Amino acid sequence: MKYRNDIRNVAIIAHVDHGKTTLVDELLKQSDTLPAHTHLEERAMDSNAIEKERGITILAKNTAVHYKDTKINILDTPGHADFGGEVERIMKMVDGVVLVVDAYEGTMPQTRFVLKKALEQNLKPIVVVNKIDKPSAQPEVVVDEVLELFIELGANDEQLEFPVLYASALNGTSSESSDPADQKHTMQPILETIVKYIPAPIDNSDEPLQFQVSLLDYNDYVGRIGIGRVFRGTIKVGDQVSLLKLDGSVKNFRVTKLMGFFGLKRLEINEAKAGDLIAVSGMEDIFVGETITPVDHQDALPILHIDEPTLQMTFVVNNSPFAGREGKWVTARKIEERLYQELQTDVSLRVDPTESPDRWVVSGRGELHLSILIETMRREGFELQVSRPEVIEKEVDGVKCEPFERVQIDTPEEYMGSVIETLSQRKGEMQDMIHSGNGQMRLIFLAPARGLIGYSTEFLSLTHGYGIMNHTFDSYLPMFKGNIGGRRTGALVSIDAGKATAYSIMSVEERGTVFVDPGTEVYEGMIVGESSRDKDITVNITKGKQMTNVRSANKDQTSVIKKPRHLTLEESLEFLNEDEYCEVTPESIRLRKQILDKSERERAAKKIKKAEQK
Repeated sequence: MKYRNDIRNVAIIAHVDHGKTTLVDELLKQSDTLPAHTHLEERAMDSNAIEKERGITILAKNTAVHYKDTKINILDTPGHADFGGEVERIMKMVDGVVLVVDAYEGTMPQTRFVLKKALEQNLKPIVVVNKIDKPSAQPEVVVDEVLELFIELGANDEQLEFPVLYASALNGTSSESSDPADQKHTMQPILETIVKYIPAPIDNSDEPLQFQVSLLDYNDYVGRIGIGRVFRGTIKVGDQVSLLKLDGSVKNFRVTKLMGFFGLKRLEINEAKAGDLIAVSGMEDIFVGETITPVDHQDALPILHIDEPTLQMTFVVNNSPFAGREGKWVTARKIEERLYQELQTDVSLRVDPTESPDRWVVSGRGELHLSILIETMRREGFELQVSRPEVIEKEVDGVKCEPFERVQIDTPEEYMGSVIETLSQRKGEMQDMIHSGNGQMRLIFLAPARGLIGYSTEFLSLTHGYGIMNHTFDSYLPMFKGNIGGRRTGALVSIDAGKATAYSIMSVEERGTVFVDPGTEVYEGMIVGESSRDKDITVNITKGKQMTNVRSANKDQTSVIKKPRHLTLEESLEFLNEDEYCEVTPESIRLRKQILDKSERERAAKKIKKAEQK
């Protein structure tokens, strides 16, 4: 069997924030790819503004580096489980993976998630212990942890013989020794190991073509772009080919453009052959998992599995009293167009219309997945309202099931009791408890996704900001009866419209935590704070102080109000109850009751209560 020794296809996988993207930057800088004077900005692979701000990779990125006589195609994958659909499909495009693990944190829930996907595809692994320069680094412990994880996930003997390298991607150093003093300013050990250990692709370019789309991109000029791997044969610009659709139908088209990856650029190429990773355009409705073949030899590859959404929200046209003030795109038609445009590239997203023309049910892989879509739309000038996230139930063998998450918590020992108590209330079951030294505990839970909605804010206050929580989808299991999770407190709801005043904020403070600054415009039914009780309280936050011409004997003391708590988009979504909306505009994030009028709200609540009693 012939192999293409001039090429290697490898994916970089890791938990969020273990340094994948920084490592790819260094490989780019130190290989023979970029001209000598190229200035690479930090995390150059994260091209989207939200990725740069949050320091996470949302979409998989391709790059290619040249090392000696070999072209190494590298795919930088998202580490967050909400974007796991991307990871799974990338595993089909490569022959090996570089697993990056933090030298202090060790294996985390997403390390487990991404490694499981790689081992299922029988890929060759290389382990890079990153951040070796940290004073708290414990490389030997971490390597043992990784080995245990490999065994637990059922790795075969060949996969267990993985090479281990040590690096500090931030400093651009690496070595084969676990001693930080042996680090040298070079990425050569990693590049050498990739060329030596990752199998070269089989060269069957003389056989009939098979190209499968694993990722999608979209461009206003050429429309949809399918990114994938040539598994067999050769593809040339101008070729007449068949696209074998997922539903079994076949469409013929002419290849108008092929692009290869070189450094950070996509450059046009005339042909590609077995083993190459390329982008193809010219077919309008190309979709992930479809196969391109010659017209006279239609042989489809197995369909790629795409993870089902586990969480849904209702997106609604903004109809608050402030609708249309701050946004550029506010109509149902524009919002619908934008949501359907997102489906062009995001295969884990679903958009379902409802009976009402101004609302849609949008389903995704998790809170982060959906909140990033909302944040992106907001930045583009859209105004909309969204409901509280809800989990998607599913029937498995006639039993009603719901998604469960594997939760890993690292917390100082003194807060452990309250974490265990609150997660048990949310129906979380403890699977493991590990003492990680220095007074730190690691707790592993299996908890229903429903119980985790809104938990992270509570968790941060329980652990005084010292706790770290990570969770990843585990499986669908039989449903728990009754309510789980959700907010334990009521809201402070404005009874009036106008501007919030310092005087009225002060009088409201004893009833809970205020969310608005003095001078903020509010409307009736808008949520202006969190109540300290378990039920909603209506407050007047716009009342001014009565002025009289009588001076008091003790004069006014200077009044100081507490700093209001400003919620981020994620915190706002977590705060929501079933009868509330989050109103999102390019300039503001507001919380409101779905029914703004107080007496109407009370009537509706009575009706619900009656119905429940029946």
